[in-house]
Amino acid sequence: MRRTLVLNAGFEPLATVSLRRAVVLVMQGKAEIEQAHPGLRVRATTVEMPVPLVIRLRRYVKVPFRQRASWSRRGVLVRDRYRCAYCGRRATTVDHVVPRSHGGGDTWLNTVAACREDNNRKADRTPAQAGMRLLNQPFEPTPADALLLAVTGGRELPVTPRWPALGRGA
Repeated sequence: MRRTLVLNAGFEPLATVSLRRAVVLVMQGKAEIEQAHPGLRVRATTVEMPVPLVIRLRRYVKVPFRQRASWSRRGVLVRDRYRCAYCGRRATTVDHVVPRSHGGGDTWLNTVAACREDNNRKADRTPAQAGMRLLNQPFEPTPADALLLAVTGGRELPVTPRWPALGRGA
């Protein structure tokens, strides 16, 4: 299912929503399409519109400030661009650098994307104990970075003159 980025009236990223929810927001007049998918259209009996990639709310919504991005398995895979932290192949699982049985938790700094083979080979050990080396160190993305990664799946969004670069201090 396609996801659509929702921007606040001031162009700040708010969330990602399903294509259906994005179309409903546009149809109700609560949002405008800022960027559409080229060549794809949504059709109904009386309405036809482009498939929205990015929509912007017409009215400003006040959002409480969130300092940290919430951790999730999908978030770790997207952050690491679905690449194994040990060999660089396609990752399908999440590995704990310090295993949970050794006191490691579900945190951004303790989890990495891993292919099934390396995750099984490392097993219930640290990378040093297993004789494995991390290609990239885990990091904690900012909430804006996590939102961009969720929307793009790890790819960069094309920046158009209508909206500024998101999550980069702008």
